[in-house]
Amino acid sequence: MKRQRAVLFVNGNLVCPDRVRSMLCTDDFLVAVDGGLRHLVTLGLKPHLLIGDFDSVAPDALMHLESAGVMLKRHPVEKDETDLELALQYVVAEGYREVLIVAALGGRLDQILGNVFLLMSPSLEGCRVRLVDGHEEVFLIRACETIYGRAGDVVSLLPLQGVAEGVTTEGLQYPLRQETLHPARTRGISNVMLGERAVISLRKGLLLCVHTEVC
Repeated sequence: MKRQRAVLFVNGNLVCPDRVRSMLCTDDFLVAVDGGLRHLVTLGLKPHLLIGDFDSVAPDALMHLESAGVMLKRHPVEKDETDLELALQYVVAEGYREVLIVAALGGRLDQILGNVFLLMSPSLEGCRVRLVDGHEEVFLIRACETIYGRAGDVVSLLPLQGVAEGVTTEGLQYPLRQETLHPARTRGISNVMLGERAVISLRKGLLLCVHTEVC
């Protein structure tokens, strides 16, 4: 039977491992994206799949995983896609429509931006994809999304690919009511959740939502 969600562990920063652990379900399909294997090891978990060029995985670790029955998909070091893009292509082709990407937000700025921009891939339309590190979650809003958190959490809304029109919020300290957000302005930065739930909707455009949990 198909598992409900794919969880991809990337080789970035994992700020709060315990929070990430609490997000996981027993039927998740666990994917180590090359060096992201280290986070699964930290959590005491075994991946179902290791994918990438394996330049960040020790040979003895590869042998151990293979002997443990873990599926290995190796790609050349010289390639046109990042290991994360290849992993996303694989799980989408396998039919997963909910994807959690863990530890893709820390490290080099170019890698972070590349990981975030992957969310705009046409192949991910109709999928629910979120980047998390245990402290922040990042995802796209194409029409309407609900955010679950706590009072005091910070929510920032950034328009992508042009203006976002008809932006309306519920449950935030500074409400937006059918407003237009512009890429070159900071109108949507640093709003605050009033309770455990907030709703964001828009009529036209694309929003990047950054939800930062209070400590």
